[in-house]
Amino acid sequence: MITQQVVVPVRYPLTAHSKATLRKAIAVAEDADDAELTVLHVNLYHENDHTSRSDLKEAVEAAVGELPEARYVVRTGLLVEETILDEVVEQGADIVVIGQKQAPRWRRMVRRIVDDPDIEQYLERELDAKVVTASV
Repeated sequence: MITQQVVVPVRYPLTAHSKATLRKAIAVAEDADDAELTVLHVNLYHENDHTSRSDLKEAVEAAVGELPEARYVVRTGLLVEETILDEVVEQGADIVVIGQKQAPRWRRMVRRIVDDPDIEQYLERELDAKVVTASV
């Protein structure tokens, strides 16, 4: 059986929006056949952020309970959206769950690349991944 990859980027410390996005990603992973969940946080160079994988895992499990099959990834980058895209490509993600508050930032980033940014269609076309936007 082919395992699907679900990637969910979250902020640390977890905000109410990140928790809602995480819950949506868990539901998506549970609904998908044989899905693996990757919880992603981006440390920003310019904010001197140093969140560790264990910090992220601890916060997620405190918010939603233990996720035994989840992977926790912390990457460092200059721009959150570009770093997330890099991880999505590296993971070969099938589904990306983004928060409702993240969608406008993604649209601005995509607008720099194309004229008519439909973020979901753009990411699906460019990444070959389904994008799910979690509402809060």
